[in-house]
Amino acid sequence: MKKSLTIIIFLIGYSCVAQQLNYKPINPAFGGETFNYQWLLSSATAQNSFTDPALNSTDDESSLEAFGETLNRQILSQLSRSLFDTQLGDELQEGSFSFGSLALEIYDSAEGLVVNILDTSTGEQTQIIVPN
Repeated sequence: MKKSLTIIIFLIGYSCVAQQLNYKPINPAFGGETFNYQWLLSSATAQNSFTDPALNSTDDESSLEAFGETLNRQILSQLSRSLFDTQLGDELQEGSFSFGSLALEIYDSAEGLVVNILDTSTGEQTQIIVPN
């Protein structure tokens, strides 16, 4: 019995065929064929379920609404420019100024004229340095 079992195991082992495993990368970033790039890109794009919210939130506004918004921006820009000219004059002068919720602090330093702008409602702060 042991002898026949040994012969059966030997014959089963002898009849098994093995081959060398070869790995060839598909992705061109890892050494694969460069011609696979388009196929991989189109396959990844087809599987991508994420969408950019900025692309989907485009509101179709009419040209009249766009014109109205542009006109409003220009009017507000002119008003703010005239307000700054009246408060600060033609050139920036040192001192502290406030415009609604904005607090401006202007002073001279070794780097140049420094303008600190603080939005008191949100706490955001910006610093502008105008070199001499």
